[in-house]
Amino acid sequence: MKSKYKFLAAFFSLVVILSSCEKELNQTPVSDATTSTFYKIPSDFTQGVYAVYSSLRAYPNRQLNLSETRSDNLWAASTEGVRDWDPINNFQTTISANTFVDEAWSANYSGITYANTLLDQLARNGSAVLHDETLQKNLEAEARFLRAFFYLDLVRWFGKVPVVDRLISAAEAAKLDRAPASQVYDLIISDLQYAIQNLPVKGLQVGRVNKAAARALLALVYMTKSGATYGIEGPGTGSNEWDKALALLNEVTGDSSYGFLDSYSSIYAYNNENNKEVIFDIQYSTGASPIVGGWFPVMLAANNWFLSLGLISQGTLEVRPLSKDLLASYGAGDLRDAFSVQHGYVYQGTQDDRAFWKKYIDVSKAPTNREDWPINYIVISYTDALLLKAECLLQLKQDQAEVDRIVNKIRKRAGLSDLSNVNLSQLMEERRKEFGGEGKRWHDLVRSGLAESVMKAWIAKEDVNKVIKNFSVNSLIYPIPLSELEAKSGVYTQNSGYN
Repeated sequence: MKSKYKFLAAFFSLVVILSSCEKELNQTPVSDATTSTFYKIPSDFTQGVYAVYSSLRAYPNRQLNLSETRSDNLWAASTEGVRDWDPINNFQTTISANTFVDEAWSANYSGITYANTLLDQLARNGSAVLHDETLQKNLEAEARFLRAFFYLDLVRWFGKVPVVDRLISAAEAAKLDRAPASQVYDLIISDLQYAIQNLPVKGLQVGRVNKAAARALLALVYMTKSGATYGIEGPGTGSNEWDKALALLNEVTGDSSYGFLDSYSSIYAYNNENNKEVIFDIQYSTGASPIVGGWFPVMLAANNWFLSLGLISQGTLEVRPLSKDLLASYGAGDLRDAFSVQHGYVYQGTQDDRAFWKKYIDVSKAPTNREDWPINYIVISYTDALLLKAECLLQLKQDQAEVDRIVNKIRKRAGLSDLSNVNLSQLMEERRKEFGGEGKRWHDLVRSGLAESVMKAWIAKEDVNKVIKNFSVNSLIYPIPLSELEAKSGVYTQNSGYN
């Protein structure tokens, strides 16, 4: 726990140091070469890699705001005032200035900036300062893994984005156009292949990435790239590289360092972090100054529920309730429902029947600061890798028995009976419940080719107040932020379907 705390304190505290540069960094994907004199001693390179990790802090929030809220998991139409998530839920076409959309672009490019800065310094000064070729390659591999991670996030949200793989000048940045997704993937794949070759089997510290994480992420990249195109310039290119993903996932799921926990709730237990299910997560702790905890556990929950328990306000403004469709999809006795969902509450004598996610909340661990929850956010788990493997097998029309075995292993843990001849829709429904409240649902729908049909059917059933008027395949990616369009006037073209 101590080593985890020190790591968190080191890299999240850099958010404070770097925040003064954030507005500048958010304007364009450009690095400032004034850092060229910083890296003089070995610890400078450690601080440099922490700076790259610092951009992960808000990643869970982004998945909840842009994936979970956008998907058929939530009916997030506010009733107590207009919130920033309303137009995300409602598929409005005038969201280029939306706070959540802007953050997805700017935070990822900040991370890319820090990665490119570290890579530049490793190339310039690494050999002379570190005197350790293996460490130098480890650090380069970490930076390249994280750069690939940020670019995957960008391409899934926006489709075409500028590719910046080195330090560039402001003049270069001003002329740099968005690259097709295929070119973005070229950089991502190259970075992750290098990471697989040069990362250690075990991360240099708890919370730092390793070979298995790189393999799992590259598998997801191949799957995302192979996904449906929908006739738009989004993340799917129809490249049909499911076999490449499958080979990587076989390596990950065959790694004895990871494994399947018998208890679903134990995966997320506060006293069981970094368990065998965890392949890659973002680490948080509590009680530090500056804060190194998270807010994501409570973002979608009802604030009055916390008050009803005698806890401090969590500042969630309003609950983002689970959809009726999702709630109806749970089978009787599904342990994931019991663990992950809060089915209403009473506050000051008033019953609120709306259900919401509570998966990452342990009220006995509630912090004194609402943004300082200590639980880690799992990005890729062993179960996730198993279900991704099953998805590849279905796409390749191979080994139906293995698909059924994987799905039924997970259903058995949830207290459910077996299925036979599991198809892609059933698999996605299993992922929906297994990873509910983790922000995976929208990405799963888009990748699988089911997004248009599923969302249209869900809107027809769930949107009784007719607030969704503009859903189309153009809605499967987000608009380029207005701030970027204005900064790059005449260079960027807005994504189709957005004003």
